[in-house]
Amino acid sequence: MTTFPKAVAALWLALLLALVPARAADVGDLAEALAMPVSSGLVGAEEAERFAWVVNAGGVRNIHVGGPDLPARQATRYTADDGMELYELAWSRDGRRLAFTRGGDAEFPDGTIPNPGHLAEPPRQEVLVMAVPGGAPHVIGEGHAPVFGPDGTLAFTRKGEIWLWRAGREARKVANVDGTISRLQFSPDGKRLLFQNDRGDHAFVGLFEIGARHLRYLGAGLSYSVEPVFSPDGAQVAFIRFVSPPAGGDDGSASYWSIVVADLSSGSARVLWRAPAGEGGSYYGTRQRNLYWTAQGKLIFPSERDGWLHVYALDARAGGTPRLLTPGRFEVETFLPTRDGKGVIVVANVDETDRHVIWSAPVAGGPMIRAAGASQGSESFPVLAGDAMAYIATGPTRPAHVILANVGPMGPVAELEGAAMPEPVTFRAGDGVTVHGQLFAGAGPGPHPALVFVHGGPRRQMLTGFHPMGYYSNAYVLNQHLAAKGYTVLSVNYRSGTGYGRAFREAPETGRDGASEYRDVLAGGRWLAARGDVDPRRIGIWGGSWGGYLSALALARDSELFAAGVDFHGVHTMLRDPSDSLSPEAQAKARDLQWQSSPFGALDSWRSPVLLIHGDDDRNVDFGQSLLLARELAARQVPFEELVFPDERHEFFRHADWLASYRATVDFLDRKLMNPEATP
Repeated sequence: MTTFPKAVAALWLALLLALVPARAADVGDLAEALAMPVSSGLVGAEEAERFAWVVNAGGVRNIHVGGPDLPARQATRYTADDGMELYELAWSRDGRRLAFTRGGDAEFPDGTIPNPGHLAEPPRQEVLVMAVPGGAPHVIGEGHAPVFGPDGTLAFTRKGEIWLWRAGREARKVANVDGTISRLQFSPDGKRLLFQNDRGDHAFVGLFEIGARHLRYLGAGLSYSVEPVFSPDGAQVAFIRFVSPPAGGDDGSASYWSIVVADLSSGSARVLWRAPAGEGGSYYGTRQRNLYWTAQGKLIFPSERDGWLHVYALDARAGGTPRLLTPGRFEVETFLPTRDGKGVIVVANVDETDRHVIWSAPVAGGPMIRAAGASQGSESFPVLAGDAMAYIATGPTRPAHVILANVGPMGPVAELEGAAMPEPVTFRAGDGVTVHGQLFAGAGPGPHPALVFVHGGPRRQMLTGFHPMGYYSNAYVLNQHLAAKGYTVLSVNYRSGTGYGRAFREAPETGRDGASEYRDVLAGGRWLAARGDVDPRRIGIWGGSWGGYLSALALARDSELFAAGVDFHGVHTMLRDPSDSLSPEAQAKARDLQWQSSPFGALDSWRSPVLLIHGDDDRNVDFGQSLLLARELAARQVPFEELVFPDERHEFFRHADWLASYRATVDFLDRKLMNPEATP
């Protein structure tokens, strides 16, 4: 049998992919643009060059697989926009089986099961397994977070339970713990299971001996123990231990986190390294894994020691001073070590603050180099499979799609035709803080109606192109659609967001402690009003979640500037019980500040009309926040409209609900802002 060298096979794959047509969508057709396929959840097999990912096309979610020796293909055949998420994909080590979770809420996997599709038979959260290529998925049990062991055994969890499954057998429950389980993983020999056990105000690292059916906890303390990882030989476990700074914030006088190593034979645990007090003394990590133990005996982890989120290497045996691997005034978004442990692959905004690309850095020290091909957009979530790498790519006109590094896209890529090129801009808030944003120029002659867009989080950063997160990919489509209709849109990366260093993210007096980030939003509105191509009488605002909070705050405080707004599932009263560590006097002062930082604190000056949009099964922002606001607006005769989705969650699971909400948004804004003679 004749086989082609991998380089030749990759070249042929590149030539074939070049012939695959893109899927075009017209920016002026909201339904068509919003239905473009968006990829996420990319994973790779350990020993085989096989990748898998989820494609959401108009609410219909399916799993795709591909690699250098496996032509990209759709591996599942789901056909409905039923709100059933696909997530937590996991390969067997040899790449012959793929497990995944279907149903439930990926953000709250141990919570109640959402039913946004109003199915008469309530949906379940299930773990499925399929052979690749060509196998049909079959359910092995209820639960989530599947992970394969070295011998093909599959472990998964369900509301604090651990289950095991082997091909040809029924899944069986082997352990049960209080709280929830995450970061489940097998030891290198497959005889133990390691996991993070979250219990609300603290977390433990748990170890389960499969043969002995014995459970124990490693280095338990008055803290959060997170990110557990085995040593390559399975004899030790490392994890991060942290506590939150006391009420009032981190004043730089103490250290709040450390890296702990536990010896499994003796059960002893020791602090290998403790973060120095001062800058970086509080723990902050990326949105993916934050601790790796490499084959070279190094622990790889993030720290903000220099005021920026960077990657460091620490000797796993001797400890000592960690080596900074990614120096510079930029932030690392995610990272992972190479297979041999000699390098680290990072996603960072090195050259352009509002664009992320992939770099590699040697663990022994040395300059960073670009690790992926030239790109006009952003690159994120790199994944290794055998010796191959793939990642999620986005661009100004292309939503998230999968790229096989040094080859090209794995499958057709959608193209948003007629889209405006977002322009990176900066402006200053009233207190002198420099604020970054992206400007979408309105089509046609001015003066234009204008909009400020405020993201949620608030730990987020909008980019000069499609965002890899589905929620903000949708928001980017709407901003592009609005620009095509003639609105000039400014997306504001306000303080407390990511991408611009720790000082910007941890800016003083944000949120319920003073809403200082609203100064950036207000400055964005005034910056638009000062432009000669914008009609200052027709400036609106829209946003979701924390962006909904800021939109409501803008309308409450500054209706003279913001003539109308759309508030997606926003927080409207910031009241929260102050810390018990505060004195009664300090608690009363904190409550008053929370009230003044809320839209409710300025309701009597709210005049502009607003559209309120919310799903009543929201587990991030309680539906009652919108109920309460609607009642108070009605009492003050402030005009508002409403759109409610029964059984829908925070990040709407059904495409039909996104489309309905965005159509309502466009209709509302057109009626309030598009006509220069209209009175909101």
